[in-house]
Amino acid sequence: MNIAIGADRPHLVDIGVNFHSGQLTAMTAAVLARAKAAGVVQILATGTSLASSLRALELAKANPGVVFATAGVHPHDAKSFDLPTARRLIDLWNCPEVVAVGECGLDYNRNFSTPAAQRSAFEQQLAMAVETGKPLFLHCRDAFVDFHDMLAPVMAQGARGVVHCFTGDRAEAESFLAMGLDIGITGWVTDRQRGQALRDAVAAIPLNRLHLETDAPYLMPKNAGLRGKPNEPANLPWVAAGLAELLQRDVAQIVQACSENSRRMFGLPGSV
Repeated sequence: MNIAIGADRPHLVDIGVNFHSGQLTAMTAAVLARAKAAGVVQILATGTSLASSLRALELAKANPGVVFATAGVHPHDAKSFDLPTARRLIDLWNCPEVVAVGECGLDYNRNFSTPAAQRSAFEQQLAMAVETGKPLFLHCRDAFVDFHDMLAPVMAQGARGVVHCFTGDRAEAESFLAMGLDIGITGWVTDRQRGQALRDAVAAIPLNRLHLETDAPYLMPKNAGLRGKPNEPANLPWVAAGLAELLQRDVAQIVQACSENSRRMFGLPGSV
């Protein structure tokens, strides 16, 4: 599918970029310039550890109104979640530039941290999301049952958030939606082989519950034709195009709805 990418594109919000990744750290300024040229005007820099959360906040402060930060501990790093880390994160969550708690959740695929350590770190971050009132930026891989069971009581207390980089099936999507969660869509939706479960699921997701993200430098959209290169926010229009094609909607409608959803969820300034 051909798509014109440039400054004339509708304004997009990328809710997930790993600027701390070694593939992006040396070219942050260029990445932000290319994002702006592609119509990506607001970006969430993902925090997956205390160190990367601090870097995300630093980047947000250096680029006000354009970059915003999340702060949290990814399940892979859950073994590092100790009392000093929790105290520093509380300070970060009190910063206006930090708009979400996370990336947090459960990942039983490789268990870089034990499931017990993951659940402990996740439980503490869930509690802080309720206390701060900030939305959750969530990660779930091969851990649906525990993830769902831990989230249910927190959502009942008024928590809100986005299941970031959702790659699950329709039943999982419907369960998350029923809990009140929104869903983030990456370039995985353009993968007609590995992404088929997600492609089947998106029809069940209302347009007002969808968000767009690259998860850069990972998950390059297949329709971008840029195999072998690191992904970056400038490629977000290809995610929007893939989603629009799948849902048989106009790309501009997808962009406007998803951007409004993201600004509303994370309290970002401006409107489309």
